[in-house]
Order: sequence, then structure tokens, then C-alpha cells
Amino acid sequence: MTDICKVSETVLKVEEICAEVGDPTYGAISTFIGVTRNHHNGKKVLKLFYEAYAPMAVKEMHKICHTIRERWDVGNVAMYHKVGEVPIGEASVIIAISSVHRLDGLEAVHFAIDELKASVPVWKKEYYEDGSVWKGNAECRHHERKHK
Repeated sequence: MTDICKVSETVLKVEEICAEVGDPTYGAISTFIGVTRNHHNGKKVLKLFYEAYAPMAVKEMHKICHTIRERWDVGNVAMYHKVGEVPIGEASVIIAISSVHRLDGLEAVHFAIDELKASVPVWKKEYYEDGSVWKGNAECRHHERKHK
């Protein structure tokens, strides 16, 4: 069983990440793919930009993997978060978890994205037609970074 946790500046590719967790032992690969949407609160979003404290982010992702393994019967776990510019329709986060049966994997993926948003130090800037703003995450438990 393998845990793969990465913060990446390159485009995240779901097929490659699923291949990393795939194994003939497991009958399911459950995924979450978070992509940039084109609107927020009635405003047109042009793109997103993410920053992270990568060493701490990866450490927190591994903690999430550890908790997943304590709670669910899963195989391989991959958690990726993109940093830098993320255009409309492109993935900013991909979580893939293999399991013998779907329920463990699906529940683990749900937990993983909720915990990632709550505990991993990643910050998002939304770009609109009339400017940009750093966005806080309502689920975040770590101290919010202040940007000017």
C-alpha cells in the first residue's frame, strides 16, 4: 500500500494519478477532481491562482492518509494539489483511492477532500474581470495567510 502526496506546478492528469493507485488487488478506484469553475457569487471568474507552503502541505496530506488507513480498508492513496495558475476547467486537486469495494474508497475520498480543505496550507486567489481577491476557505482550521 502506497501513499502519494504531492504539491505540483504542472497540470494534474487524472488518468496518470489513477494509474498510480490502480492495482489488480483492488476492484475500485474512487476519485475527487476539483476544477476551476467560471463563476463565483455572480461574478465571472477568469482563472485561479494557488500558493502553498509545500513541505507542510505534503506533511498534512500524509496525516490525512494515515487517518484514512485507520478508518477504512483502502489500498493506495494519491492526493495532488496544483499550485500556480489554474485556468477554467483545469483540475486544482485530485484525490484517488483504491479499495477492494467501492464504499470504503468513496467514504475515504469524501473525508480526504474535507480534511484537505480544512488542514492543508493552500491559498487561493480568484481573478475576475474587475480585479482579484485572495479567498479564505470556510472549512480551514489553520491560520489564514494575509495578502495585500
